[in-house]
Amino acid sequence: MTQDAMIDEWYPVGLFSQLDVNGRRTALMGEPIEVVLNAEGYARVTSGDGRTTLPVCVRYGHVWSSLGKPRKDLFAIPEADRPGRRLVDVGVVRVRCSPLRAVENFLDIAHFPFVHTDILGAEPHTEVQDYKVEIRQREDEVWATQVKFYQPQAAKSASGGITTEYMYRVPAPTCSVLYKTCPVRPGEWDVITLFVQPLAEDLCDVWPWMALFDDVTPMTDLIHFQQTIFLQDRSILENQIPRLLPLDPGMEIPTRADLTSVAYRRWLKRHNYTYGAQLVAQ
Repeated sequence: MTQDAMIDEWYPVGLFSQLDVNGRRTALMGEPIEVVLNAEGYARVTSGDGRTTLPVCVRYGHVWSSLGKPRKDLFAIPEADRPGRRLVDVGVVRVRCSPLRAVENFLDIAHFPFVHTDILGAEPHTEVQDYKVEIRQREDEVWATQVKFYQPQAAKSASGGITTEYMYRVPAPTCSVLYKTCPVRPGEWDVITLFVQPLAEDLCDVWPWMALFDDVTPMTDLIHFQQTIFLQDRSILENQIPRLLPLDPGMEIPTRADLTSVAYRRWLKRHNYTYGAQLVAQ
């Protein structure tokens, strides 16, 4: 079993709404686990052989667990508890890549015009404007703010192209929270998250989840829209070389648009969050 500092973090291991008494067999950081709904209606997570009961919590529609001993509660997303939002369980996409690569890709806006053409971006609107990145010491989180980008269809609820403002937040090594302009309610933020379950260092299950202001779009359309976006990302992620995320600054040369990625990698390295990372050039 890995001794990486990531062992003591919380990870998504399934949708609570899909649990039953038959259980879901899956893996966490290379270890087989089983997620079941017990007779009392609570989620239970055990090692694959059933001998060890693992920590568990249910939040944001997902069951979370850990192979270690989490030192703190699961991070808060206050918008999840505010009335008027639709909470969307998008489902799961399996990706043959490092779980850290999946998060870093989610933080990257420069690829929008080229990978999500005519949805999240379009030529000639390819320039990434200056934005602010910081590692907030009190929260111990990576934040990117004042991120702006022109998008032909920023959300399923959008009726035309708009300049969208973003805020990115990394509260845990394999999770990211995105706040973006809400097309139908100016002044509010839609919330889109990426919860990543590390199955192995180069394999992960990605569980997107959303808290939106949208009373019109059918739920199936909301889910399909977000799955379409991530499936476009999957082909890119599965062809990245090296497969693991390099943490040595000299292994991949960043551009001005990559400030969030640079901060994320620095934050990972500082905390010894290295499961799914490549530490030295090979």
